[in-house]
Amino acid sequence: MTEYSDRFLIGSQREQVSRFRARVLLLVPLAAILFWVYVPRFFEFLGYLELPLLVTIYFALMRRSQIAGLFIGACIGLAQDSLFSKQPIGMYGIVKTLVGYFAASVGLRIDVEHAAIRFLLTYFFYFFHQLMYWVLVRGLLGRPDSFEIQRTLVLGVLNAVVGVTLFHFLDKLRAPA
Repeated sequence: MTEYSDRFLIGSQREQVSRFRARVLLLVPLAAILFWVYVPRFFEFLGYLELPLLVTIYFALMRRSQIAGLFIGACIGLAQDSLFSKQPIGMYGIVKTLVGYFAASVGLRIDVEHAAIRFLLTYFFYFFHQLMYWVLVRGLLGRPDSFEIQRTLVLGVLNAVVGVTLFHFLDKLRAPA
């Protein structure tokens, strides 16, 4: 490739990075964590939704920066740990940091604007999140916890469907270019 075409590719990739207002980056994850904590107390069937994870995936995919994905995942995970988790602080922080990093890495490589791609990525990252959380619980805490693959696969579909719908609404909160 020539120097001109290299600049063109880098320039076009920077244009794809989504920008968000600071209040959106603060309020949306906070609302997702509060939903995760309080809504299942009134409606038990909504306890299967992992909204903090879905918000982490969305912001990491849209920012298309691995460092931003790390920080987004770490902040949301540690906020979830420190505010409302019954586990030791850092369990969700570690797992969501990994999810944020890998989601941003994928966002760099492929176009994540299509609903089918978003569905598949959300499904994959939900399964990855659950698997890594199980590994950490067994490895770091030494708790003999079982990993229910069938349940995780079904809940992955549920979270992916909700994620695609949520991503559509979050797209409207992007800052104008």
